[in-house]
Amino acid sequence: MDIVALVVLIVIGIVVAKGVRVVPQQNAWVVERLGKFHAVLAPGLNLVIPFIDNIAYKHSLKEIPLDVPSQVCITRDNTQLAVDGILYFQVTDPKMASYGSSDYISAISQLAQTTLRSLIGRMEMDRTFEEREEINRGVVMALNEASTNWGVKVLRYEIKDLTPPKDILHAMQRQITAEREKRALIASSEGRMQEQINIATGEREASIQQSEGDKQAAINVALGEAEAIKAIAAANAEAIARVARAIELPGGIQAVNLKVAEKYVEAFSGLAKTGNTLIVPSNMADLSSLIAGAMTVVKSQNSVGTTTP
Repeated sequence: MDIVALVVLIVIGIVVAKGVRVVPQQNAWVVERLGKFHAVLAPGLNLVIPFIDNIAYKHSLKEIPLDVPSQVCITRDNTQLAVDGILYFQVTDPKMASYGSSDYISAISQLAQTTLRSLIGRMEMDRTFEEREEINRGVVMALNEASTNWGVKVLRYEIKDLTPPKDILHAMQRQITAEREKRALIASSEGRMQEQINIATGEREASIQQSEGDKQAAINVALGEAEAIKAIAAANAEAIARVARAIELPGGIQAVNLKVAEKYVEAFSGLAKTGNTLIVPSNMADLSSLIAGAMTVVKSQNSVGTTTP
């Protein structure tokens, strides 16, 4: 009896072990019942029928990186490029991933290589370095169109290396060096041009400021001379007014007579000194008549000034 009980316990243990399945998180197990698809077990505790249900496939639902082998692609201008890339995919339908393709990983890798060759073949070599993002998007779109029946989704593709032949690399290096030298020459010439412009602008501004200064100086000189003329005229007017007032005072006429006589004598003495010939009046007795005539003019001017309103 003990042996029978032991055998029964062993059988029960095997049945329980076969009937109870614990699926880890982010995993999906495909169950076949008598060789036919039955269900997909979700993460957690699941019950199956022992010896009838079979776990045929186990899939991870995590994002999986796949290294695409390096290959040689020919560009539109017949240049060979060694291209190496990596793609990321995820199983979205465990049933299709089990029965849609015998090896979806190999299918994705091969399709990525052929699509990459096709995209690079439409571009010239220089564009392949500039349009890496466009190439990546093109590969992802092509893979997703085909991988729908495989139960997987390609999330992204990245080109790791684009390696041209050595002679092309040397030519590209020379081109880059020439381009940099060209930019340096252009920058230097632009700097010299800007320097000349700045110098010309500075000289023009200096000339304008100089002319403005000369103009203001001339205006100031003219204003000063005008003020001086006005001051001299005012002083002369004041002097004449004072002389006129002095003539009206007692003894003023006699002073004028004396002054006129002195000026008369000084004038003749000055004429005499200018040459070798001595100039004297023809009649010295006429000196009194000359002074009397001058005084007559002074008196007449005074009378006109007093009668004028």
